[in-house]
Amino acid sequence: MNNLRLEVENEIAVLTIARPAALNALNSETLDELNEALTEIEGRDDIKVVILTGGADKKDNAFKSFVAGADIAEMVNFSAAEARAFGMRASVPFFKLMNMRQVTIAAINGFALGGGCEIAMACDIRIASENASFGQPECGLGIIPGFGGTQRLARLVGMGRAKELIFTCDSIDAAEAYRIGLVNKVVAKEELMPAAKAMAEKIRSKGSYAVSVAKAAINNGYDMDIKNAVEMEANLFGITCSTNDKKEGMSAFLERRAANLTDF
Repeated sequence: MNNLRLEVENEIAVLTIARPAALNALNSETLDELNEALTEIEGRDDIKVVILTGGADKKDNAFKSFVAGADIAEMVNFSAAEARAFGMRASVPFFKLMNMRQVTIAAINGFALGGGCEIAMACDIRIASENASFGQPECGLGIIPGFGGTQRLARLVGMGRAKELIFTCDSIDAAEAYRIGLVNKVVAKEELMPAAKAMAEKIRSKGSYAVSVAKAAINNGYDMDIKNAVEMEANLFGITCSTNDKKEGMSAFLERRAANLTDF
């Protein structure tokens, strides 16, 4: 892979977008590599959590950008059909981040603008460093967000705030992103990856199959009416009660010992 790095240790994958000359902007090649990497990760039982982050600038090793956006140099001459295809191309790996059985954590350093904000929103959890900034500046370029921004942002922060951010093209800092619910946690720059890995360790120590089912229940039930959503949850609850992890987890609780949860 030319634009991504994948490292796996202790059932945690760190997937780094590394296009420092373009501030890690997303072009077609990077989106295809991302889809390839996520397809591989989905099939690996030795990966329970994925941390997505942006690589440092090679000149000074500074983390200036998580993902600065989609690659304008590639987009500038797009026709309507080509632009639509580009948006749909991004939707494939973005939906994998959202729906794959592994938990996905965005560790956000520096710019998360346009496609960068959108790819972060496709992850389950977002942790930002103090130097992170977020925004959807597309209307200032005469276009709209094309990687899910108009949909995911409203679902995360509410319609009014989403409209304000998209219509004004304003950027917000990490503290404001936390205040409005766009990110889960803000940490010092040097604590970003340790914090992301600590959360990943905590998640992977739980019943990974149960976590994957809980993720599916949240995602699938979010847009359902409450009656059908609760019925779906009851069905999935029943499925988890048929697993080895359920037997081991409850036995360990009653016996006051650590559980050895192995299902995935």
